[in-house]
Amino acid sequence: MQQAVANRKGTHQAVSVRLEGIVKKFGKVTAVEKVDLELPAGKLVTLLGPSGCGKTTILRMVAGLERPTEGRILFGGEDVTRLPAYLRDITMMFQSYALFPHMNVYQNIAYGLEVTRRPKEEIRERVAEVVRQVGLTGLEERPVAALSGGQQQRVALARSLVMQPRVLLFDEPLSNLDAKLRKRVREEIRDIQQELGITSLYVTHDQEEAMAISDLVVLMNKGVIEQQGDPRTLYTKPISRFAADFIGRANFFEGYYSGGLLQVGTYSQPHQQEGISGRVTVMVRPEALRVSREGEGLEGTVHLVSFLGSSTEFSVDTAVGRLEGVVAGDAPELPGRGEKVRVQFAPQGTFLLPG
Repeated sequence: MQQAVANRKGTHQAVSVRLEGIVKKFGKVTAVEKVDLELPAGKLVTLLGPSGCGKTTILRMVAGLERPTEGRILFGGEDVTRLPAYLRDITMMFQSYALFPHMNVYQNIAYGLEVTRRPKEEIRERVAEVVRQVGLTGLEERPVAALSGGQQQRVALARSLVMQPRVLLFDEPLSNLDAKLRKRVREEIRDIQQELGITSLYVTHDQEEAMAISDLVVLMNKGVIEQQGDPRTLYTKPISRFAADFIGRANFFEGYYSGGLLQVGTYSQPHQQEGISGRVTVMVRPEALRVSREGEGLEGTVHLVSFLGSSTEFSVDTAVGRLEGVVAGDAPELPGRGEKVRVQFAPQGTFLLPG
């Protein structure tokens, strides 16, 4: 397996992908507006955002299925903006898998190599290699219609990998799988991408999926990049309410910040954050909400406590609205419904946005 990976890495040099001033218009509608983006060589970059934000349009332009209205697309410094899709040395995994139902696993994976008239021995070797990589050994002769959804997804991945692309594209590839299977397959995609070092662009609207697999997350909003960075930065340091709300769960309420002191209602507590002061929007992640029966804090009344197995969720009614919190595992020490409590906000998980 390791030798196969080593051989595979030598087949193509990982390339960077750069988008410069990309604009895409459909008639009078602007789908993408002045996007500048770099995909580092060998990294997995995810375009994340709600429906209609422009992420799939960008993917299709990188693939060569759409041409930008303005701007350039470069692969390793080579301008491919006007190069047709079949000359870009890319492969794409689609949401629908797009497998041939009348073919077996081997035939589906080998199809692209056969169309490009590769030698039969090379086809056998390359198909055998990717079959091992994606865990389909022993299923080569099975009709794809007889496979589970997860196995079909692996066939689609193997068909993309066997072409040894410079750039691998994923268009919502896991949306047809159930939650448990989706988690397992995304881990497999990430493992294989890291082992092979293929520059990859991944599109999803699922923020958990994006956080789990990405080197870089690019959050799209109405055709522009709202924020980009590694998953941890986007979660802990959002630059806007949209970013904070889309990446994970959060409580939002008004406050006032000055001199290292955050005031919420009649309660104030120390907080350190540079570059902001005055009226602010306070963002508190559920895991940063702390409650106690005594001591200092924002006054509140417990509305609900729900044990969910791996965590316990609770909500508290306060002067700034209903706040939602979560703690790991069972939490029998939590105050119950109707109890008076004091609420505090842990520094890690509390972030201030311009008011």
